[in-house]
This record gives sequence, structure tokens and C-alpha cells, in this order.
Amino acid sequence: MIEILTPGQVDKARRTGALVGDILATLRQRSEVGTNLLELDRWTAELIREAGAESCYVDYAPSFGRGPFGHYVCTAVNDAVLHGRPRDQRLADGDLLTLDLAVRLDGIAADSAISFVVGESRPAESVQLIETTERALAAGIAAAGPGARIGDLSHAIGTVLTDAGYPINMQFGGHGIGTTMHQDPHVANDGRPGRGYQLRPGLLLALEPWIMSDTDELVTDDDGWTLRSATGCRTAHSEHTIAITEDGAEVLTLPSR
Repeated sequence: MIEILTPGQVDKARRTGALVGDILATLRQRSEVGTNLLELDRWTAELIREAGAESCYVDYAPSFGRGPFGHYVCTAVNDAVLHGRPRDQRLADGDLLTLDLAVRLDGIAADSAISFVVGESRPAESVQLIETTERALAAGIAAAGPGARIGDLSHAIGTVLTDAGYPINMQFGGHGIGTTMHQDPHVANDGRPGRGYQLRPGLLLALEPWIMSDTDELVTDDDGWTLRSATGCRTAHSEHTIAITEDGAEVLTLPSR
């Protein structure tokens, strides 16, 4: 289903997006050496509840996971990249942490992910991975607007990732979003320009370039959810929800502060 929101629903999406951005900013600030991933999950649950919102994850049970996710935020560390299920693990200096969060407020969902290095260390490989996904995300957003096609966004994202020398996995990518978290159209992280669905005002998309430093192959943890690089290499993931407007693309999931 491809859902086109009304102007009133887009206004609600702005509030949901700001909430997602604010929660991720808070979690990033609290992610210190020694912080437990389960603490991050508990804080996320509290922040969602205090805002009067609901989690898109806790009861989520798609075909690619094993049962309900059962947690409020995805926490992927180092070689983990997607759907990281929080577990009893304390963060160490130099860990590359990705936090992925989706919530629903007033019936509209928003989805965003950030990657960053914990502590004082700044491993060059990790910094480059993060910066590349952020540049690819910016390129995808810049390509979006009324009349553009999904392939234009995919091509813009894929060009940045490929030019930086990273392999691209095509199993998971961006997606439509609105009254539910995952909708059509799928937005692959590489593609051909001029192809696919033509964007219209009122469409919400979650764009999410993610990469692994030396492979495009994923393996799944015993938890049935956490996806890791098959080689154990480091990974990164950046995501924003955007709204297509008459004037272009509006990023909804930036922090309000």
C-alpha cells in the first residue's frame, strides 16, 4: 500500500518526527562507556510513554524476525547493523553504536536511525563508515521532491556508497511510512534513475542507507532478529523520515532542540 497523507496528517507527522529525533538525541547523550543496552531500551520506553506515544517495535512481528521484537529501540553494536535486539551488554570505548527508533503519535509513525562512536576513541574506519551513510542519506533527500521517482533516490544513495568503495546489500532498504511503520514503496539503496513510483506531495518516506565495510552478506543472531556482517566487519546506518511537499522534501526526524 502506498499512502498519501492529508495536510493535517503531515502536520501530525512533523510532531512524531520531532519526538523521534528528540528521543534519539537523548539516547545518544546517555550512551556512555559502561551504559547497558537494556538501560537504553528502558529509557526509550519511558520517553515514549511520557510523550503519550506508542512503540512501533515492541509488538512488531514481521516475516523476517522470530516472534515479536519485544523491545523499544534497535541497538546495533560494531558488526551488528540492523534490527539489533537490546541485550545485556555494556558499551565500551570506541564501540560503533547504531540506534534505530520508530514511534507512532496521534496515529502517524516516524522512523530514524543514527550511528556514532561511544567514548573518546575515534577509529578512522568507523568515522568513515558513519560519514558515508550520512552523505548518502543527504544525497537521497536532495534527490526527493514532487515528480521525482524512487529510482532517482536509490541511484543518488547508491552512487555515494559505491564511490566510497562499499558493497551494497539490497535485501533491506528504505520504505514508505504513514499510519503504519512499513509501507510501499520500497526504496533500495541503489538503483536506476527515472524508474519506479513517482513521488507526490503527502508521501512520507524513510530513507536509510546502511553499509558493512567489506561485505554485502548478513548473518542472523540466535535471537532471531539482530543482523550482523558475515565477516565481523564494522557497519553503519543512517535514516530520516521525510515528507514530500510541493516545494521538495522536508526532513521530519531532526531533533527539535
